[in-house]
Amino acid sequence: MTRSPPIPPYVNRRVGQKHTFRIMPAGVPRRAPFRVCLAVGSVLFASCAPSRPVREPARPVGGQRIRVGLAVNTPTVSVGGQGRVVATSRGRPAMTLRSGERVTIEVEGRGLRARGEKFETLTFVSLSQERFVTVNETPYRGTIEVFPAGDGVTAVNELDMEDYLPGVVGAELGRRSSGERAAVEAQAIASRTYAVKNLGRFSADGFDLRAGVSDQAYGGVAVETELIRGAVRSTAGLVLIFRGEPLHAFFHSTCGYATAAPDESFRSVRSQPYLRSISDAKPGGYYCDISPQFRWRVEWDQQTLRDILRRTLPQVLGIESQAVDQIESVGVKRTGPSGRATEVRLRVGGGEVPVFGPDLRAVFATPEGRPLGSTAVQLSERREGGRLTGVVAAGAGWGHGVGMCQWGAIGRARAGQSARTILTTYYSGATIERRY
Repeated sequence: MTRSPPIPPYVNRRVGQKHTFRIMPAGVPRRAPFRVCLAVGSVLFASCAPSRPVREPARPVGGQRIRVGLAVNTPTVSVGGQGRVVATSRGRPAMTLRSGERVTIEVEGRGLRARGEKFETLTFVSLSQERFVTVNETPYRGTIEVFPAGDGVTAVNELDMEDYLPGVVGAELGRRSSGERAAVEAQAIASRTYAVKNLGRFSADGFDLRAGVSDQAYGGVAVETELIRGAVRSTAGLVLIFRGEPLHAFFHSTCGYATAAPDESFRSVRSQPYLRSISDAKPGGYYCDISPQFRWRVEWDQQTLRDILRRTLPQVLGIESQAVDQIESVGVKRTGPSGRATEVRLRVGGGEVPVFGPDLRAVFATPEGRPLGSTAVQLSERREGGRLTGVVAAGAGWGHGVGMCQWGAIGRARAGQSARTILTTYYSGATIERRY
């Protein structure tokens, strides 16, 4: 992917509140667009002293439990074990799996079918220490419960919060070096805060959180390392707090140059003092400029962009695909506090389509079908004889941009900042407390 030059500062203009997606005749003034908000993680007050592990508290007594949806309403799920595994159904013995053996479970009526037998639910437990139950060949600590849900099968991992977190931190940050431990500790605290705040989010579906980016990534035992486990232990029970309550601790991959204000990326979420645009600048660059997604570039020709918009506009905005005939112009019309695009105007034969911040990444999908990397983007047109032939997006960063920048945290850790300093920077005004 071509590395484009740094994006210069945007003009920071606020946007209004009304969010509309109808096509407007050319020349009609824009009505006030969306207003987005969001709540996010927390912070710790500390100095930029050389990086030291967060002081390790005593191991919590009676830690918090969590239920994680691994596979939700899927046609089948495969469960096995690295060692001997037993399964019960409503408290009664159901089956035993030998080491390496797997069983495929599917829905049948209002129950489950496995090995030719019918069960109401199945709960799997490993009998071997440090050998784990697997779901679709991925090992997990704790127990696995499988039950019918909708037209399919749902598999839920229940375990202690402190056993859950290494599988989150490893999935979110990947394998890190000892010089980056402060970033790992910061991620552990932010992820714990997010989980504590959102316990019961999907209680109607039988679990608390999903194991994916709609909540936070969770890779189970396979993504754990000793460094990650140590960082989780050293921060055990620590949660980000604002005005006496845990925060919604949002984070993202790469801010690009500054984090986003909530109303640049989200809608229908209340703004918070601890969520504002924070510069990621350092002498001679940015803390997150080590990210592989620090700068990126996407190009569309007229036909490719037209085909994409005919697919995405109906899906995202409910606009009929026939409305997208000849694309006449595309450009950023408004930006937010961090300089991210908050409105893009798309002119077609029948008028103009306003596309606002929360929808930009989905509407302007890449030629490969992926969402646009971020809304920190500049759009330039290519023309021949006055006719639009293509559009180029020069972008910065990766993800929604709100809260902690993960690659920025890694860069700050390498520079010697502590976990407390990292969190204080990204979530200003919050504190850290032991909550269990």
